[in-house]
Amino acid sequence: MRILEVRGLSKSFEHGFFALKNVSLSVSSGEIVGILGPNGAGKTTLIHSILGLITPTSGSIEIFGKKLDHGNRLELLSRMNFASNYVSLPQTLTPWENLMVYALMYEVENPRERCARMLELFDLYHLRKKISRSLSSGQMMRLTLAKALLNNPEILLLDEPTSGLDPEIARKTRELLKDMASRQGLSVIYTSHNLWEMQEVADRVIFLKAGEILMQGPSSELLGKYNVENLEELFFKALKTAG
Repeated sequence: MRILEVRGLSKSFEHGFFALKNVSLSVSSGEIVGILGPNGAGKTTLIHSILGLITPTSGSIEIFGKKLDHGNRLELLSRMNFASNYVSLPQTLTPWENLMVYALMYEVENPRERCARMLELFDLYHLRKKISRSLSSGQMMRLTLAKALLNNPEILLLDEPTSGLDPEIARKTRELLKDMASRQGLSVIYTSHNLWEMQEVADRVIFLKAGEILMQGPSSELLGKYNVENLEELFFKALKTAG
């Protein structure tokens, strides 16, 4: 079942610069979709548009069968969440306080139990009373991911989520996402410059360049179609082909 539909999405800024150009895509329940592209390709603009943080110049976004607009935004966002390596939680609070604030904001049932569970899941429970500014960048990213799962979202948007994580925690995060997609029907939209990681975790990948979709499809199909062995080769071939 498709739970996200993006149709003909374009976004222009000053001086006629288009961050997105006629982008269309869909995401099904339980699907992990990887968004790939060089810096400036429009990946973050796309995610922010789906979150309602950016108003598109043209096109439409439907989530759970409803158009994303001011009337539906809060209802739809309550069923979603977001984590980014570029957005930090308040560093004057402890990890426990950070999660409790969001748990109450999201109206999570049994918030104390849920916060404890998320801290344990990301190996942060022993750090729950430390001021967050004393955490490493990897620990802060894990805390951000814990926050993003507090409300049991149906759609999770991730912008470079494993950047800064050590290999073991990154592996556990990938396994967690795949397990939640399989067992709970969690849908994930995922940007990363780690092409090996994307090949491992994503059911389908979408290549963006200069705001346009160059190609999209399951990794295995694209690798066969373009006669390459991995997404890294495909990435550079796609960029070369696009000029």
